[in-house]
Amino acid sequence: MRIKYIAGNWKMHKTVTETVSLARVLAGELASCKHKIMIAPPFTALAVAAKALEGTSILLGAQNMSDQEQGAHTGEVSVLMLKDLGVKAVILGHSERRIIYGEKDDFINRKVKLALAHGLEVVLCVGETLQEREAGKQDGVVSSQTEKGLSGISEKDLLRVTIAYEPVWAIGTGKNATGQDADAIHAVIRAQVKKLYSQAAADAMIIQYGGSVKPENAKELLTMPNIDGALVGGAALKAETFAPIALFDK
Repeated sequence: MRIKYIAGNWKMHKTVTETVSLARVLAGELASCKHKIMIAPPFTALAVAAKALEGTSILLGAQNMSDQEQGAHTGEVSVLMLKDLGVKAVILGHSERRIIYGEKDDFINRKVKLALAHGLEVVLCVGETLQEREAGKQDGVVSSQTEKGLSGISEKDLLRVTIAYEPVWAIGTGKNATGQDADAIHAVIRAQVKKLYSQAAADAMIIQYGGSVKPENAKELLTMPNIDGALVGGAALKAETFAPIALFDK
């Protein structure tokens, strides 16, 4: 049976002081949570977040990383730096990275392979834009992004990959897919994993939903058969909105 995996992507929010405060509150409120929990603060606060999370079951994640291990790459953050800080997982291919910063599938795939090679878990984001959905291309888009993002990844390493379906039109807009609509796309992604690997790999794949997840819609989404968790944005910035999502079945 697949576990539920709830991750909080804090994006470009929270100072060092604010990060420590929120991490400590979450550690307390989610101490009895049976689900897998991860938070991804900004790079500048990873060190203090790691200290605040010591002795808890909450994983420390990063929001991105370079496709290069080290070198002359001004402004980039390497996998070695992340590991040194205690980071256990990294979010890759987020729609904001794809759309605003022009990251392509092959570039994202290099990051996925590098992260896995260094023992990190990966959350690989896929999802269609509003224009692609209105054109009926959503199934093809997420299938292609899944295939290209996982290119060269062995079935063994796939066990450390989570896929996050995030419809671009629902991120930060307050809009969200219905539980049934989201589950249908999750089923498409699971079918693509089966095609690329095996039925066993598809059955084991954890697929999160990310698109304006909040306490009010968490239970509907997280009880769908193909939705195994949530990649939470805005609602992850406050304990009073993130904790109820993680505790949706309480």
